[in-house]
Amino acid sequence: MAASDQAHNDNVDPEVREQLLGARRSIDNIDAALIHMLAERFKYTQQVGRLKATKGLPASDPNRERDQIARLKLLAEESHLDPAFAEKWFNFVVAEVIHHHEQLASGSEPDSSGR
Repeated sequence: MAASDQAHNDNVDPEVREQLLGARRSIDNIDAALIHMLAERFKYTQQVGRLKATKGLPASDPNRERDQIARLKLLAEESHLDPAFAEKWFNFVVAEVIHHHEQLASGSEPDSSGR
C-alpha cells in the first residue's frame, strides 16, 4: 500500500477499514481467478492456433468473432455488466489471440509473457 493510501486509511473508522479490507480481499481473489482462467483460455487458443497453422487457415475468424461478441454482450446484459465493456474486453483478448496465431503461422512459438 502506498504511503498516501496508508495515511488516508489511518483517518478511516476501523469498522469501515475492515469492510474495505474484506471487500478488497475478495477483489484480489477474483483477480487471481480471472488470471488463472485467462491462462486456461489461452492454452486452448494456442491449440486452435496450432491447428490453424498446420491446416493453413487464417489467424482470424470474423464470423466467429461477431457471434462471440453478440453472445458476450447478451451475457453481460443478463449479468448487469456494461455490454460495451464486455465487447472491449473481448476485442482486446482477440487481438492478442490473433497475434499468437500469426506467430504460430509464421513458424514461431508465442513467448510465455503473452506477447
